[in-house]
Amino acid sequence: MIRLGKHNEMEVVREVDFGMYLDAGEVGEVLIPRKYIPEGTKPGDKLRVFLYLDSEARLIATTEKPLVEVNEFAYLEVKWVNEFGAFLDWGLTKDLFCPFKEQKMRMVQGKKYIVFCYIDPVTYRIVASAKVEKFLSDEQPPYQSGEEVDLLIQQKSDLGMKAIVDGKYRGLLFDNEIFQPLHTGDRLKGYVKQVRDDGKIDLKLQRFFGKKRITTFSDQLLMHLKTCQEGFCPLHDKSDAESIYATFGVSKKTFKRAVGDLYKHQFITLEADGIRLTAKGAAEGVEE
Repeated sequence: MIRLGKHNEMEVVREVDFGMYLDAGEVGEVLIPRKYIPEGTKPGDKLRVFLYLDSEARLIATTEKPLVEVNEFAYLEVKWVNEFGAFLDWGLTKDLFCPFKEQKMRMVQGKKYIVFCYIDPVTYRIVASAKVEKFLSDEQPPYQSGEEVDLLIQQKSDLGMKAIVDGKYRGLLFDNEIFQPLHTGDRLKGYVKQVRDDGKIDLKLQRFFGKKRITTFSDQLLMHLKTCQEGFCPLHDKSDAESIYATFGVSKKTFKRAVGDLYKHQFITLEADGIRLTAKGAAEGVEE
């Protein structure tokens, strides 16, 4: 069974001057225009193609790779606007249409928006909607605390950054859990902090918190110092949070606590412009 708006593996059944026809089962045959056919392709070969409808509602195959498929969210740029809606760049020659009724506010050429790609039940065409909330699941998310998830950063809110979790659920990164620059459209890994009764997910960017996280990073910092020239790291409690995160991927608070932990064990000394490994630190690890 072929899937519109998705990738399909299809067999070449015959060749014509302007392309090749692929076996689409009960649907019949689907044309792939010659400009999309890999060199050396012949009848009997199988191609992985994306299926969409052309301007005359005919099913067409392409080997171009779209930036989004049906039932997925993406951050896409508006290429042009007319009296019917906006047309988005989704990586194909034919642009993705977002009608005015599916826009939160009038889209502007050159700007990017989070959208959901779906098949219009009336026209059967692939279209986009910026009203993404209605496409997020109302089911209770099946996650446990600490599980890794894929995030698409949606927008800033009063509490932090909204994120779409695993392309399906509503999530939120609170401001005090964010230790790196985040922007709408960013894709990154995150972790479930908790699933609330209303089905929304509180998120974090680090797997561990509290004593377990600090102990884990203490080990990491000690190992880092052992690889540094003369056991010296030019970061300290006055360093900016961005430099600390860029180097270690942790918050300044976690860094400072780990430094305190290593100092308490006499594994490091504190200097005006950084921290330095001691002989004891070079010989031993962090105590559990």
